[in-house]
Amino acid sequence: MPYFYFDPTYILVLIGVVLSLIASAQVKSAYKKYEKVSTRSGFTAEQVAAMILRNAGITDVTIRPIAGDLTDNYNPKDHTLNLSQNVYGSRSIAAIGVAAHECGHAIQHAEGYAPLGFRSAIVPVVSIGSTLSWPLILIGLLIPRLDVCITLGILLFSLVVVFQFVTLPVEFNASGRAIAILRNGGFMTEEELGGAKRVLTAAALTYVAAMVTAILQLVRLLLLTNRRR
Repeated sequence: MPYFYFDPTYILVLIGVVLSLIASAQVKSAYKKYEKVSTRSGFTAEQVAAMILRNAGITDVTIRPIAGDLTDNYNPKDHTLNLSQNVYGSRSIAAIGVAAHECGHAIQHAEGYAPLGFRSAIVPVVSIGSTLSWPLILIGLLIPRLDVCITLGILLFSLVVVFQFVTLPVEFNASGRAIAILRNGGFMTEEELGGAKRVLTAAALTYVAAMVTAILQLVRLLLLTNRRR
């Protein structure tokens, strides 16, 4: 199986890795820059999040600090808005931008935003698909009579691509909502909003990179399968 270990399609994997590293570096750089700049309002990210949710009429979401760096998320299952420790009590442009973005997801959930609902619905299937896809593909590559395993593995991995594709509108919409809310609510000046936009745009690029990486992986699998046949 020399082509499996040393083949030109590995360049697709390398491209995906490079894109992911660049996107990650961009978001860390943008966040690091604006986490040092406090907003004039003086509110913490947690306070801004609470006001945004209250103004949106959302009363069943709990805001809580969680461990980690940039691990912020909104969990629709238990209605929690989780802010990383560096964000929760911070008054910085970066932290408030991130908190507003997560509030955007909470508002999406409350309004029944279709892409978010679809993404949440396919999470269990995608999790199974991502876990089983590679073992099935490896079995098919190692055992010639089990080519069907490769096909099944590729189909399961395709679910990951679908998930990444659906994630894009969800994340871009949440960021758009966040900027509009911060502006209309008077939480930031226009100058401060510029910094928040840069942070959220950089964060969005990580999702773009993840989608491109998943597509490149899928293309590589299809090329390997075609060569095998």
